[in-house]
Amino acid sequence: MNFKEEYQKKVIQIEQILKQYLPEKEGKQAVIMEAMEYSLMAGGKRLRPMLMWETYQLFGGDGKCIAPFMAAMEMIHTYSLVHDDLPAMDNDAYRRGRKTTHIVYGEDMGILAGDALLNYAFETAGKAFDLEPENSLKIGKAIQILAKKAGIYGMIGGQVVDVKESGHAVSAETLDFIYRLKTAALIESSMMIGAVLAGADKENVQKAEQIAGKIGIAFQIQDDVLDVTGTMEELGKPLHSDEKNEKTTYVTLKGLQEAKEIVGELTGQAIAILEGIETKGSCEFLEQLLRSLIYRKK
Repeated sequence: MNFKEEYQKKVIQIEQILKQYLPEKEGKQAVIMEAMEYSLMAGGKRLRPMLMWETYQLFGGDGKCIAPFMAAMEMIHTYSLVHDDLPAMDNDAYRRGRKTTHIVYGEDMGILAGDALLNYAFETAGKAFDLEPENSLKIGKAIQILAKKAGIYGMIGGQVVDVKESGHAVSAETLDFIYRLKTAALIESSMMIGAVLAGADKENVQKAEQIAGKIGIAFQIQDDVLDVTGTMEELGKPLHSDEKNEKTTYVTLKGLQEAKEIVGELTGQAIAILEGIETKGSCEFLEQLLRSLIYRKK
């Protein structure tokens, strides 16, 4: 298997799903649909829906209800980025090599575009009931996971502490709390939803959460590393934004070399859990995907 070719194929498939579930740009409020599409289709790794799909296949999933959840997950992730870029938050003008949503559409529409993506994500996930009404219990559980991991006990909770603690040094314990919630929670949600919709038992859903938790923290630490070692061309956004916003990171806390080592250790632990799962599908691509996060340049 050529991993890079397979990865690009999957990205294209995911983006086709995203386009399928975007709202039509019509009505007096059409500008918000345009801003939603501009934000959602700005590119990116599509990591979260890809992890959801791979986990779904891993546990033998073969239905239609996974697609709206993949789209919903990317909508939630995108809304968080749109709001992160706002002047009141990170105040970034570029993401993925192009102007951020609030720069193009104005701060007011940037706020509303994020709000719209969050609301539309749950409207989209709800379409799974129409696709597989016989699996309503699994779909309902998946929506519960999506809501909790995106909310005050997940991503938003982590973002709250991140914002509150900006501008001064924080402890390793606080930084781990931020990373577990702000970044890892949505990745946990992705893999848990894939497992739940495929019919995995409680133990395997928990293992999916454990894998994703470790990968999520490793992913965020790698972002810390890239903020120091990357280039504007590779990242598609300004460098040293953490330094600009006076944020404690694993690099400032542990040093560059130790931060890189921790990324490798966490990824290795996640892969060890993955390899210990008895599954119905192949985990070859998923394992390579997890390993690729260590070596990514953006």
